[in-house]
Amino acid sequence: MELTAERKENISAKATNPINHEHGLSKEQIREIVAKRAAKEFKEGDVVTLGIGLPTAVADYVPEDMHVIFQSENGLLGVGKSQPKENPDTRITNAGGGFVEAKYGACFYDSQMAFTMMRGGHIDATVLGALQVDEEGSLASWVIPGKFVPGMGGSMDLVVGAKKVIVAMEHLSKGTIKIVKKCSLPLTAYREVDMIITERCVFNVDKNGLELIEINPMFSIDDIKSSVTADFRVSKNLKFMEV
Repeated sequence: MELTAERKENISAKATNPINHEHGLSKEQIREIVAKRAAKEFKEGDVVTLGIGLPTAVADYVPEDMHVIFQSENGLLGVGKSQPKENPDTRITNAGGGFVEAKYGACFYDSQMAFTMMRGGHIDATVLGALQVDEEGSLASWVIPGKFVPGMGGSMDLVVGAKKVIVAMEHLSKGTIKIVKKCSLPLTAYREVDMIITERCVFNVDKNGLELIEINPMFSIDDIKSSVTADFRVSKNLKFMEV
């Protein structure tokens, strides 16, 4: 639903401090809102790679009548939905170790082929989590200084190689702002993000910076302003997120 100028003004007027604001959403609800919204960004026939964590849930919300091919960087083309928790086939996992279905016609291959696909421009879209995203579309997603991590994994290859880069994440991390003016953590990639989706809003990212295109009706524009340090503009066609 598109918002009128009067409605935008009303949304902005009901500002609260979101860092201390109890939005009443559980981790599961946040995951569902973000994953459902991200699933709407795909087109028929797209080849899509999902990052570990929240992004893996996106495959569960693609309409049954849409043909989207999910690729997992551990070597599976044709990832299906999450397997039922009871008696899963433990031989089939996504890159995050979650048990998934293999769709009819799926194929398995080694890491060399998986990274060839990602680096070679064969991925139409990727959905990744993030520690920070800034107003230029730069992404920090792999390390917090002083904390042990096993490595960057395939995120650097995905962000540079995919035709569209979507960051899907929780809006705040324990009250810490994640959409920032400039990333302070080590970068995964510089100016490669095309869209940011959280449970509170959706931003497009272009050469002019961030554009707020959708907002969760539970929040105001001022809520968004006070929960990011990045500058952004509000779209003339601002819409409500479907939640």
